[in-house]
Amino acid sequence: MIPNAIYIHRIGNWLYRKKIPILPLISQFYIFIIHNSRIPPKTTIGKGTLFTAKGMGVVFNGDEIIGENCRIGHHVKMLRKNPYKHCAKIGNRVFISSGAVIMGNVIIEDDAIISANSVVTKSVPNGAIVGGIPARIIGWVTDLDYNIFENQKDKEGTEPFLK
Repeated sequence: MIPNAIYIHRIGNWLYRKKIPILPLISQFYIFIIHNSRIPPKTTIGKGTLFTAKGMGVVFNGDEIIGENCRIGHHVKMLRKNPYKHCAKIGNRVFISSGAVIMGNVIIEDDAIISANSVVTKSVPNGAIVGGIPARIIGWVTDLDYNIFENQKDKEGTEPFLK
């Protein structure tokens, strides 16, 4: 069984913080080869944060700070934007859906949801749901009738047609 990229990253991050040479780079290389992802050991990822699809195709720059209990979809990219020195800071309990791109030194506050294939170029307030290119606020977590982290599968019916 192939381990999730997050577990290999945690080992590499621990080695990086202890200033052990070469081994953090080996963990990054393993993640690149097996998961087709770039997650540098320098990236800070909080407890309880998980990748979907074992972290396939995730690209981080290295300066990101990701909070606790987040969910990060596959093919998510967090990129530096000139002239900013640092990358994104992600709060706690943030859901970043597949294909999202987060550019620049933005702050995504707690309980936010980034929808699939969005391009986030500005900071996201607490509890906002954002989507689109460029991303805009399309709703609020408090308006949802379910918890996105529980992965519910009990609702019957289909989605309504577009109008």
